[in-house]
Amino acid sequence: QVQLVESGGGLVQAGGSLRLSCAASGRTFSSGAMGWFRQAPGKEREFVAYVSWSGSTTYYADSVKGRFTISTDNAKNTIYLQMNSLEPEDTAVYYCAAMPQALGLQSAARTRTNYRYWGQGTQVTVSS
Repeated sequence: QVQLVESGGGLVQAGGSLRLSCAASGRTFSSGAMGWFRQAPGKEREFVAYVSWSGSTTYYADSVKGRFTISTDNAKNTIYLQMNSLEPEDTAVYYCAAMPQALGLQSAARTRTNYRYWGQGTQVTVSS
């Protein structure tokens, strides 16, 4: 079993920055991958970013490309999402998720059902 705990959410003005963290404990998978998803009120949960645990492969949603950066710290079993130039449209609950085996295809990385473990989420609110 894998436990995921997100932190770092909060309230920020448009144009500001936040860094989210997701700490993994329990059984972890060195050949696996992690992702960030978000869900705004009344909307479907959507893909934000993906990283293999090796850090060699990353994917981003078009809406965040160039503004968000996903990274890993294997020694701490933690991933990060650095979010810059935040916009009100980025307001959502952000979830991290884990898959035991990394899937190389970008389409697979974007698919919510490919992730087995999920955190409880952290709220990000961007004011205009």
